[in-house]
Order: sequence, then C-alpha cells, then structure tokens
Amino acid sequence: MAPRIAILGAGIFVKTQYIPRLAEISDLVSLKFIWSRSEESAKSAAEVARKHFADVECVWGDNGLEQIIKEDSILGVAVVLAGQAQVDTSLKLLKAGKQVIQEKPAAANISEIENALSRYNSICPDPPGQPIWAVAENYRFEPAFVECKKLIAEIGDMMSVQVIVEGSMNSSNPYFSSSWRRNFTGGFILDMGVHFIAGLRMITGCEVVSVSAITSHIDKTLPPPDNISSNFQLENGCSGVFVMVVSSRSPKIFWRVVGMKGTLQVERGNQDGRHGYLVTQYGADGQSKSMFYPFSGVTEELKAFIHDISEAKKGINHVPEPRSSFLEGARDVALLEAMLESGSKQGALVHVKKF
Repeated sequence: MAPRIAILGAGIFVKTQYIPRLAEISDLVSLKFIWSRSEESAKSAAEVARKHFADVECVWGDNGLEQIIKEDSILGVAVVLAGQAQVDTSLKLLKAGKQVIQEKPAAANISEIENALSRYNSICPDPPGQPIWAVAENYRFEPAFVECKKLIAEIGDMMSVQVIVEGSMNSSNPYFSSSWRRNFTGGFILDMGVHFIAGLRMITGCEVVSVSAITSHIDKTLPPPDNISSNFQLENGCSGVFVMVVSSRSPKIFWRVVGMKGTLQVERGNQDGRHGYLVTQYGADGQSKSMFYPFSGVTEELKAFIHDISEAKKGINHVPEPRSSFLEGARDVALLEAMLESGSKQGALVHVKKF
C-alpha cells in the first residue's frame, strides 16, 4: 500500500507544484490530508487535489493539525508554510513521530538553525531512530546539477567560479506580494538565494569558507536588500563571485566553473517549450558539448522522501537521502547570512558558520 501523507499549507506552491508533482507519482503515494490555518484556503487547495486524489480530506486550524498529528496512518507530512512558521511546525510534527519534508529555506537565520538542531537532537539523539527531517531543495535533485557534479572532475583544478542571477521578481510574479517573504530578514535574497547557493555547492562539491559582499536597495517595491555582489573563497582555495539582482528586465541565471582543462556552465533556459537547464562543457581543445535537462527536481525530491519514509517504516537502519537533510539546507542559509552580514558591514570579510 502506498504511504499516506499530509500537506500543511494551501498556497501558490502547493497548488502549482506539490499537488501536480505528487499526482505524477500517485502510484507511489496517497495524499490523505491538506491543512491550512483557514477553512477557505484548505477547501480551495483540496478542490485542486481531488482531481488527482479523490479521497483527500481538508482540515484547518488547531483542531485540524491535531487530527493529522494523531492520525497513525499518516507517515509523512510536507510543511509548506510561511518561512517564519515552518521550523516550529516541523519540530512539533517530528516530536509526534512524523517524518517531515519542509520547504526551503531551512530556517530564517543561524540562531534559528542552532536552536532547531538542538531541539531535533533532543527528540532522538541517534540517527537510526530519528524521524526524518528533510528540507525541500529541488536544485540538488535537478538532473543538470547531478550531471555537473559528475563532470566537474574533467575540467581539472578549479580556477574561478561565477554565479550570476538576474531574477524576475516583479509585480507580474505570483510570489511578489507574498507578505512573509517581505517580512523576512534578507527578503527575496534569502528566500530565492538558497536555490542558487545549493546549485553552487552542488556543482563545486565544495564548501565556501569566507565571503565579502556589498548589498544595496534600489527597487523600493522590493524588500531590502534587492542586490548583492559577493566575492567568496572555497575550501579548495578557489575564489569566485556571486551576483544576485532580485528583479531584472532581462532575466538570466547561470553558474560557470573555469578549470585548468576546461570550463563547465549551467544556464537556465527553455528548449522546445520546456523549461530547464543547458549544461555546456568546454574542452581544452576548444570543442564544446551541450545537453538540455528539463526541470524535474521537485518530483525527484518528493520521490526520494517517499522512498525514505517507506524504508523507515520497515524499521531497518535506512540512511535517508543526504541531499535533503536539514543540515544541507542549513548550510545554504549560513552562506547567505554571511553574505548579508558582510553587506551590512560594507564588505568586511565574514567567515561562514560551519554545520
């Protein structure tokens, strides 16, 4: 029997991503509950879900949450709430013995991460018995980044890394008016930025040790800061730049690693009407080869979580997918927080907190 799960949250991302992606893998999972704080939003999300999961129930408020917690048949819960509410809700579920996949960012800042980790470890200090706490970071599951991780060795010793993000967070974007992102320290830089940092860490296979950044606030329709330019140093000694513009008139996103024997680049784009990433490898001989990988990271991360909760139920010492671990999500946040801190100190060198 397919494991039963619940979704907490009924916003845009649940309706446009979670429900359709779970529908693609409905042979692997059964969606039993959708919860929201309000009855109205729970009902509207459940209506969308019923097209694929006829038996889904909607519940709301404190009583609805208690119902999910007490329901023994629910193995896993997806927490897709406002960033400020996610960690406390996740910990409440973990304490009740549920397996959790929580949307990114892992937490709002380093102090919340440290507090969360100590609370998580106090629930059950030993990994075999610990409930799974996954953070949904689809970039670590995108086939383009998985492929780049394999190809990186072929370009030889790294000399330079560039991550250029010119985003399109304007009033036509459905997330533009999202109030929780506007009340988040770091605003869209933190909420969107964790993705691009995850991509950087995935491709290079290396942690960033220190940063120096300049931040600015130019577009007053966006929360501050809306621009960041950072130099960073990887633990292997290689340096790089991370540039992020939250809202550009001409969006462009790419990661580029220059090595002694060639260069590797991942660029966001679309081919034949499908959105995804173009991976290009430039060789020492001047030749290049490219492959396009359509987006499938959300589906892949959900598949991994469903596999993990199914294995954990068998009671064997199953090691959950490391790419989804709370620690991985925490490392993305720690790096962005270091950049934002450096920006607030006019570019002072800041060492990245290690987890």
